[in-house]
Amino acid sequence: MPRLSEVDRHRALGLLQAGLPISVVFLRMNVNRTTIFRLRQRLHETDTVSDRSCSGRPRSTTQRQDRNLVRNHMNNRFLSGSASSRQTRGRNNQRISANTARRRLSTSALRARRPYIGPILTQRHRCQRTLWSQEHAAWDRI
Repeated sequence: MPRLSEVDRHRALGLLQAGLPISVVFLRMNVNRTTIFRLRQRLHETDTVSDRSCSGRPRSTTQRQDRNLVRNHMNNRFLSGSASSRQTRGRNNQRISANTARRRLSTSALRARRPYIGPILTQRHRCQRTLWSQEHAAWDRI
């Protein structure tokens, strides 16, 4: 069953106030009968049909900021989670943690990865590799 949006709630209440019975309203709105019944009951008890506040910690980012984080990550797929979090500000212009950035990316089936550049070579390593290749340049296969 689809959840009723704010507009659909007011539309259902308008149908009820127009005199239509609950049995007709829930069929027109494609929801369960108890949904319309509870909607009418909530209007009588609280004089509002808006969502009640939810328990739990509030999200540190909005949905728009989450989309922006995903879009930035799609432009540069090898950003780490900490680099993504530095580019994104949360609600009230607060910084978000790297774990928050990783969780937001994982909801979009993305991963924050560190790019693999290759083995770290010192100047000594480079010189030894060059010498080895010069010594073995003239070798033939037997």
